[in-house]
Amino acid sequence: MTALEPHDAEVTAALVETTVAERAEGVLGRTYRALSIGIVSVVLLIAFEATAVGTAMPVAARELHGIPLYAFAFSAYFTTSLFAMVLSGQWADRRGPLAPLATGIGAFGAGLLLSGTAGGMWMFILGRAVQGVGGGLVIVALYVVIGRAYPERIRPGIMAAFSAAWIVPSVVGPLASGTVTEHLGWRWVFVGIPVLILLPLGLALPAIRRMAGGAANAEAAAEPFDRRRIRLALGISAGAGLLQYAGQELRWVSLVPALAGAALLVPAVRGLLPPGTLRAERGLPAVILLRGISSGSFIVAESFVPLMLVTQRGLSPTLAGLSLAAGGLTWALGSYVLARPRLEPHRGALMVAGMVLVTLAIVAAPTVLIESVPVWTLAAVWGVGCFGMGIVIASTSVLLLKLSAPQDAGANSAALQISDGLSNALLLAAGGAAFAALGGGSVGVAAHGAVGGGTTAHPGAFMVVFLPMAAVALAGVWVAGRVKEKA
Repeated sequence: MTALEPHDAEVTAALVETTVAERAEGVLGRTYRALSIGIVSVVLLIAFEATAVGTAMPVAARELHGIPLYAFAFSAYFTTSLFAMVLSGQWADRRGPLAPLATGIGAFGAGLLLSGTAGGMWMFILGRAVQGVGGGLVIVALYVVIGRAYPERIRPGIMAAFSAAWIVPSVVGPLASGTVTEHLGWRWVFVGIPVLILLPLGLALPAIRRMAGGAANAEAAAEPFDRRRIRLALGISAGAGLLQYAGQELRWVSLVPALAGAALLVPAVRGLLPPGTLRAERGLPAVILLRGISSGSFIVAESFVPLMLVTQRGLSPTLAGLSLAAGGLTWALGSYVLARPRLEPHRGALMVAGMVLVTLAIVAAPTVLIESVPVWTLAAVWGVGCFGMGIVIASTSVLLLKLSAPQDAGANSAALQISDGLSNALLLAAGGAAFAALGGGSVGVAAHGAVGGGTTAHPGAFMVVFLPMAAVALAGVWVAGRVKEKA
């Protein structure tokens, strides 16, 4: 025995002990704490924006004389984010996620300022479009960070943390936004949120630079951007925008932009989504399709909930926003349930159950159009739907990273978000067209200049939004049964 052997044994034991300790760490362990807090702060900003802006949107649309363009204010965000998602996926795979994340946060804030200072509805919509570019860059970059920095065993935990980041904004956001809207004006909701950008920038970017800042293969030369995919991304955004415009105009001449949009959209979708996605082939294609079906149907329905409560039941913007507040808690609870390791074998069945809950919530929501139905019932059924969404959305995120090679994480994450954003844009176009066709654009203009004012003349305009979305969600029940690959 040499004098070095005992020392070597001690070193080996120390290394084994360190490895075991690292394996036991969670998302808030010493290794991941700074990164987790940083990226969850980014999600917190996005969550606060979504809940606050959604509450102020009906008032903004009325004051800008843009109720007929109400759906555009939401779909503009999703439409431009489609291009940004593809760009972010390539950018992150080739150069690392740091630059697209920082650029996206900056664009997100610029879009809020543009909307908050808009003098007309189209300028407001332009601000939402710029904001969509930022959101698209951020969300894909975050997925790449998770795929590179976190081991597979704790990825469900960080996804659950993302959902938990929605709890406080879901409760505080509508209350704060409604109060500011009623006492200071809706513009302050938009121009005030960019101040919150400083916190995510300060926390997230240094940690990302340290743990996941470079390219997937640091030794290989950086590959050039795939120009074909960039062109397809432009096609998918332009096509979605043209279809949205055609749906809002509702004239025979609108067939021209509708056909042009479809001609751009179809080849772009086929080129950017994995083969078999539209057929719901088992595994990754079904995961990506389910993300679009679940998110599109639920978010489109949710977009019209505040407007329905304000214009049809006479609620204030604050109360209308608070009706959705419980959803943040139940959404996080659904994600937390799926983060439990012992439930991993049952993930497929739970995702099916989650889509059933989503479908039931969308079907039940428009019952508040009946005066005898208490308004609080909507908060209850929406909380149930959000619980189902927490299960489904967290699961699709976890399964996507599990089924993706490291070098493909950006492209596949972009495909997941494209499915999400494109479904939102197209279903909002369809829902907005149906809403406008049944007179929805004239709701809520009361004599005293307030949204609502007790007018209940157009309940059918809301029914043709909610019931088709429920049918889409029902199709998602079948797709959820196909996310697991055959053994």
